[in-house]
Amino acid sequence: MRTYAGGTLAAMPNGPTLPPLRWLSAADVQAAMPDISERLVLAERTLIALATPDGAELPPKLAIHPRPAASFIHAMPAIYRGEVPDRDLVGMKWVAGFATNTAVGLPGISATVILNDPATGFPTAMLDGGPITAQRTAAVSGVAIRHFGPAVAGRAPRAAIIGAGVQGHSHLPIFGYVLPGVELHLFDPDRQRAEALAAAAATTAGVERAVVHDTARGAIDGADVVMTAAAFGRREDSQSMTNEWLVPGATVIPIDYATYCAAEVARDAALFVVDHRDQYLANRDVGNFDGYPDPHAMIGEAILARTARPGGRVVVTHLGVGLADVVFADAIVRSAAERGLGVVLER
Repeated sequence: MRTYAGGTLAAMPNGPTLPPLRWLSAADVQAAMPDISERLVLAERTLIALATPDGAELPPKLAIHPRPAASFIHAMPAIYRGEVPDRDLVGMKWVAGFATNTAVGLPGISATVILNDPATGFPTAMLDGGPITAQRTAAVSGVAIRHFGPAVAGRAPRAAIIGAGVQGHSHLPIFGYVLPGVELHLFDPDRQRAEALAAAAATTAGVERAVVHDTARGAIDGADVVMTAAAFGRREDSQSMTNEWLVPGATVIPIDYATYCAAEVARDAALFVVDHRDQYLANRDVGNFDGYPDPHAMIGEAILARTARPGGRVVVTHLGVGLADVVFADAIVRSAAERGLGVVLER
């Protein structure tokens, strides 16, 4: 009998039984989500695996583009290679981004994560990927701040969040955890969304206060850490955040590709790192990072090399890797199975 994240594959008299398939809804995923400290461990483990020879296999995202403007669907397969074959993690995220959804009251991003048994390839679990996408992205930002955040002494750290959607909300507890006492400065084109984010920040551990600004530049002015999570797509204000907006020693974390952060910010950075080099370069080749330079390193490479935080500006661009979704999903499914969460579908 062999165990896997979804249960067991048992030997039977007439041959092995096929593993059941566990389905976890968004509510199940949220209930089984690891706490912040473990999420940071999982995120760092993912980044280090990407930088370790034979630690992972991660092809660039395969994309299709449905008819609605600025829409995409990505296939994100990944393998995390464990110390022994039984601890390999195999799976894929199938994620869709439809900017037009917000007009009808639906989330712009939806996703499903599938886990496969590493020995047989049979799917063992399917999870709503929305909460995973939100939390693994924020956790990678947290790892980046821990290793490459600015040194702030004698005052509270100041951080800016541009974009008050799902990612703005998922970053709140991470910012409070890794920047205790932080003052948050918020902007979203929809003032009500920004006010809702400020209200959530008021009850978030580690956040001292939150201020809503009328402009993105006003929110960013003087910020030690800047995280941009603007809506994807061609915009009149594309790459509007230039060097002039930023203090010299800021840590800038664009999770919206090059939607807000100008190429000159990355070009002039003392350190420019990405989560996965090949994926970043593939996106630059198709025009998603016009004018951007080659990265100095991947985040995991910089962590393994114990790269010291330079005195100048640091830019950490993470595009989101399917390996993080698989690593998080494995931890979530194991917790859910122990707690009897989800629906088990027999074959």
